[in-house]
Amino acid sequence: MKKTILTVLFFAAAIFAVHSQTGIIREMTGEVEIKLAGESAFRSASAGTLVAQDTVVSTGFRSTAVIVIGSNEIIVRPLTRLTLAEISSSANTETLNVNLQSGRVRVAVHPPSGSRAVTSVQTPTATASVRGTEFGASSDGNFDTTQGNVIITDNTGFPVSLTFGFKTSVDSSGNLKDPLQDTFEGYTPNVPPGSGEAGEYGSSPNSPGSGGGGGGGGGGDQPGTNINMDVFW
Repeated sequence: MKKTILTVLFFAAAIFAVHSQTGIIREMTGEVEIKLAGESAFRSASAGTLVAQDTVVSTGFRSTAVIVIGSNEIIVRPLTRLTLAEISSSANTETLNVNLQSGRVRVAVHPPSGSRAVTSVQTPTATASVRGTEFGASSDGNFDTTQGNVIITDNTGFPVSLTFGFKTSVDSSGNLKDPLQDTFEGYTPNVPPGSGEAGEYGSSPNSPGSGGGGGGGGGGDQPGTNINMDVFW
């Protein structure tokens, strides 16, 4: 009899060791709707509305919502639809999995000292996994981070580490671009006043003070314009 009771208690403890969490729509603007698990129709949401696992959240035109779930804050942009695919906590670990079908979100993850949060945002083309950071994700495969480090994995399983200030996106072949190239693609530094038109870096035969050809130049070549750019990793 004692063995049976202990078995039941152990089984009950195992069930409640991992339990579901609920979140709340802390604030919102415009038209925000939710569809709870097991329901077929959307209902209007308001500030203070509770959300749980498998809840679908949809924002309309010029509409936003801020959802707080444990140590996670999700800012839902206009014309976005997402599903809270997993919300759970176990011991000192919070787990949140967001399935982003369309639109864009920004996520801030700040677990308290002594605990950790495992957060992921899955889009149709890639998945972002984080542990304490702030980042943005869109359903068309664009990712950026404003704090911490994010691991982005495309549908082929190839991982890319995204650090503070960098971004990446999925190309037409379904592969993630190199963050350094994607961040600075098309970047043209400003030319300091008096250095000539864009493209005249260093000495050129036609740039002032170059010392090349022409009767007024004396004393040989003069130093050209130096452009310094610092990239912080």
